[in-house]
Amino acid sequence: NNTNEEERREVDDEDGSNAWLGVSQENNRTTTEKMANGIAVGLDKGHQVTKKERKAAPARRKGRLANRVKLVREIVKEVAGMAPYEKRIAELLRIGKDKRALKYAKQKLGTHVRGKRKREEVAEILRMARK
Repeated sequence: NNTNEEERREVDDEDGSNAWLGVSQENNRTTTEKMANGIAVGLDKGHQVTKKERKAAPARRKGRLANRVKLVREIVKEVAGMAPYEKRIAELLRIGKDKRALKYAKQKLGTHVRGKRKREEVAEILRMARK
């Protein structure tokens, strides 16, 4: 029992930081990036080097909407008009059944967030038509 208390006692390291006996606070990092410390053994072993700044890979912008694609989609929507389910959502919004329109959009599109986005999109089209 007496030895356990001694093991738990705090000690000052040579760099001035407090650490529990047997446990290094350097290895307790919250980030996933490890920095080498120049020692050949241990968790942070390895030669110390400076991180090279790399140019962002093209894959980093995957999923971001390009201006050209946005323009093409707008033109197609203008020419083709609304899909039948969008027309039904518009009808529900016209008669003031916003919640029913959301439920219908949700059923057709699969998720709550997509349903909300579609309801807002159709409502915006209706607002523009009234002007």
